[in-house]
Amino acid sequence: MGKIRLLPEALASQVAAGEVVERPASVVKELVENSIDAGATTIEVRVQRGGIALIRVTDDGCGMNRDDALMCLERNATSKIRTKEDLGAILTLGFRGEAMPSIASVSKFRLTTREPEALTGTEVIVNGGKIASVKDCGEPPGTQIEVRSLFYNLPARRKFLRTETTEYSHLEQVIKTQAIAHENIRFSLVRDDRLAFQLPSTTSLRERIGGLVGDDLAGRLLEIEPTTHKNVTVRGFIGPPGMGRSDKRQQLSFLNGRPVEAAIISRGLREGYHTALMKGQYPVTFLFIETDPSAVDVNVHPAKREVRFHDGFSVQDAIIGAVQRTLRERMTRPVSGVGFTGNLPAPEPHSLVVQEELLPAHDRYTLRKDWGHFPKTDPAPVQQPLFTAIERERTEAELETRQGVVSTPTPSSPSPPSVPVEEKPKAADYRIIGVLGKLYVLLEGKEGLVLMDQHAAHERVLFEEMKRRMETEGVPSQRLLTPIMVDLPPRDFDLISRNLETLGKLGLSAEPFGGNTLKIDALPVFLKSDDPESFLNEVINEIRSASDRMSSLRLGEDMIATTVCRHAVKANDPLHEKELQKLLEDLLVCDMAYCCPHGRPTLIQINYAELERKFGRRA
Repeated sequence: MGKIRLLPEALASQVAAGEVVERPASVVKELVENSIDAGATTIEVRVQRGGIALIRVTDDGCGMNRDDALMCLERNATSKIRTKEDLGAILTLGFRGEAMPSIASVSKFRLTTREPEALTGTEVIVNGGKIASVKDCGEPPGTQIEVRSLFYNLPARRKFLRTETTEYSHLEQVIKTQAIAHENIRFSLVRDDRLAFQLPSTTSLRERIGGLVGDDLAGRLLEIEPTTHKNVTVRGFIGPPGMGRSDKRQQLSFLNGRPVEAAIISRGLREGYHTALMKGQYPVTFLFIETDPSAVDVNVHPAKREVRFHDGFSVQDAIIGAVQRTLRERMTRPVSGVGFTGNLPAPEPHSLVVQEELLPAHDRYTLRKDWGHFPKTDPAPVQQPLFTAIERERTEAELETRQGVVSTPTPSSPSPPSVPVEEKPKAADYRIIGVLGKLYVLLEGKEGLVLMDQHAAHERVLFEEMKRRMETEGVPSQRLLTPIMVDLPPRDFDLISRNLETLGKLGLSAEPFGGNTLKIDALPVFLKSDDPESFLNEVINEIRSASDRMSSLRLGEDMIATTVCRHAVKANDPLHEKELQKLLEDLLVCDMAYCCPHGRPTLIQINYAELERKFGRRA
């Protein structure tokens, strides 16, 4: 007798269930998606003990007749696709026909359903994959599914579940994610007979987000107006600079209404934020991507978590363009330090008082037209050639030209949306009040108090000035007396070989030297000559995720940010009033004025409404 045998049907169902049903949150995800596909306008989820003891999902969707109620418990039975052509253009959340039988095989399962026009409904009870009873019932139109004692017949799987609190947090996140994707549906969640939240239907995505994460956070989000690039439309909301998180729980992305995870989307967001986000942090995003269903494959993972794009770079470029344009055009005011509130008229201005400390001339930062000036005593032998160009004096005509520059999209970027854009503030809109702690400059604006971090502000000014000069003059390089030989893996060597011209613009001169060896005979002046391999590895990683929109100089900007940090004015470096005024002027004409190259805010605003609340002048 042969060794290979067919598994019993019950065992095969439990094995298949392991791919779809990992934890209570997986059950909720599949059942809620079925309710949405059924056209429900109201979905209620009740859970006990984190979903381990009970999950009940009730909707007012189209319901099912008896035949469909029984057929939905069969493997590979679905109403959502018919042919292989349908698989290439999926418009529903579910389509595999595996969730219902998988859930029923590992739980005590009860299904009640009725079509709106039917006189009676159908009740089906299944225990561990075996149908126990089928009968008529008097349920309201729609469908109700109860899942009790999850994994009761699979103790090995049940013991790997986490605590009830942990399982509930995953379950709650699933419901919140679906609620954001479908703001026109009423959602409610009841935990252990207590109402956790109830969300009415709405036509405002911001209102739905506010109902889940709070009006304060929702009000601070920047709206991405719908923009299309190569048949990819991007819309939604993103957090302003400074609103980062240590994990991705609030980095939500939806593709054609489906919550998805994809490396292409994460790279697009990271590149779109660029220097507006601190390293190691993730942006707060509620991103909606719409594209032709035939241009994406959602049949990659049994749980439908991951997707693959036929043209991933078009999606990445669309995200980059939408995020960068939103940050540039919508970020027209300092970062709010205490939350989002309405604007109030400013009170009458008071007299200007600036505290100054007189220091010896050699300790002061001399006021110049170009803020790229650094103290001559600052030791920076390697970086000095690069900054020599920055220290050149600009004429008044150059300054006026800089202030009048309007950033234009590259040919590959989508057209800007025709929406009103709030005018960016000017230095004349603020009055310098004084300096707090020899670091934070206090400013009075029309909307309230503004604090400027002089170090972060100077970093941003120097960073953008260096970028402009690098784009026109290139990156200065220094020749090496002895070339450096670097052995690379074949894949990395091929990648570098195809981008030698890009590396040359970055100030790194390299050429193949037989096999997979690369000969490096010149390095950027801002790089330590004894550590080229680490720099090369960083460049390789950046090139892997690069798209057509990425400038070749983008690859070295991390090094530039580190360099300008060393040369920017520091805390405890007192500046005269005119120096502070010049710094503010230069900062406000920057493309990304409200954060430094490392993603920290340069300006924080506390408006009059918040001040009045703090002093008890308003509720």
